[in-house]
Amino acid sequence: MERKKVTIGGKTIGEGKPVFVIAEIGINHNGSLENAKKLIDVAVGAGCDAVKFQKRTVDVVYTPEELARPRESVFGNTNGDLKRGLEFGEKEYTEIDRYCKEKGIMWFASPWDEGSVDFLAKFDIPCYKIASPSLTDDNLLRYVRSKGKPVILSTGMSTVEQIRHAVEVLGEGDLILLHCTSTYPGADEELNLKVIPWLKEQFSCPIGYSGHEVGVYSSLVAAVLGACVVERHITLDRAMWGSDQAASLEPQGIERLVGSIRSIPIWLGDGKKRVFESELPILQKLRRVK
Repeated sequence: MERKKVTIGGKTIGEGKPVFVIAEIGINHNGSLENAKKLIDVAVGAGCDAVKFQKRTVDVVYTPEELARPRESVFGNTNGDLKRGLEFGEKEYTEIDRYCKEKGIMWFASPWDEGSVDFLAKFDIPCYKIASPSLTDDNLLRYVRSKGKPVILSTGMSTVEQIRHAVEVLGEGDLILLHCTSTYPGADEELNLKVIPWLKEQFSCPIGYSGHEVGVYSSLVAAVLGACVVERHITLDRAMWGSDQAASLEPQGIERLVGSIRSIPIWLGDGKKRVFESELPILQKLRRVK
C-alpha cells in the first residue's frame, strides 16, 4: 500500500517525516485569554508544531435541558453557565490568531457544529480537527471537508465499522487518523497502542495518536510504533480547576515528550550493525581474544 502524506501549514506529515506534535489547549485556558497565551508560550517553548483549541456554538451542541442542568462552577450554577464561560468568541480568537503568528506557531481547532466551522474559516486555519464524539456526524464531516483543508480525525469511542464509514465520507486524501481512547485520564490497560500499526495496515493515510493518559512514555511508544502525529493536552498545572487538567501534561512534561520524540530517529539509527570508532578503545582494553 502506497502511503499518503499530508501537508499542514507548510509541514509535511507522513512516514519518513518528523512527528507532528500538537499541544491541545482545548478548554484548559479556563475561559482566560491570559492563560491561553501562557499555554501557547509553553507549546512554543517545548518545540510543538501547533496548538489546538475547541469551538462550539453552545446552544446548537447542547440541548436546553443539558444547559439547564445544575452544575457549580466559577461561572455560575448551571452547565450552560460553565459551557458559555469556557467558550472563546471572535475577540479572543482574533487575539489568539495574532499571538500565534507573533510566536511562530500554527493554531487550529475542533469545530463541534457547522456554525463553528464557518467561524474558524474566517481565520484561514491550516486544517480542521474532528473530535472523537463527532466521528459519526456525517453532515459535520462533509461540511468540514467542503472547506478544502486537511482534516485530522480522532477515533476514540468508535467501532471499526464507524471509523471505516467516516473515512468513506471524508475520503483518504488530506486525511490523518488519530488512534485515541476517550477517557480522561486514560488507563494504561486501555491505551491499546497496537491499534496504531493496525490502522496503518487498514488505511493509506497518515496515522497518529491522541493521548489523554498520565505521563509521557506511552506517547513516546506511540511515536516509535509509527504515529506520524502525536497530540497531547497541556496545562499550566494539573491541579488547576477544570475537567481536562488531570489528563494533561505540565510544561516540563510536554517539553520532555517533544525532546524525546525528536530523538527517536537518532536512537534508531540506520539499522546497519557496525563497530563505532568510540568503541575501539574499550575493545582494546576489555576484549581478551581479538
